[in-house]
Amino acid sequence: MDYRTYEQRLQYILEQIEKKRFRSLEVTADRFSCSIRTVKRMIAHLREQGHDIYYDRLQKKYFIKDPE
Repeated sequence: MDYRTYEQRLQYILEQIEKKRFRSLEVTADRFSCSIRTVKRMIAHLREQGHDIYYDRLQKKYFIKDPE
């Protein structure tokens, strides 16, 4: 996977989380033909870029914390 493709995938994941449409790690991994672990690393990369992405264990969803 080249850098441009990786950045496009990161942008897709970020948009899905922002719009509250991110369904699951499994669905995203299937869409990208990669492992679940790779999707987790992509989310970690987005966090390193400064996005406040959190995971709610009860709802089993990723979300971006609203600024207070």
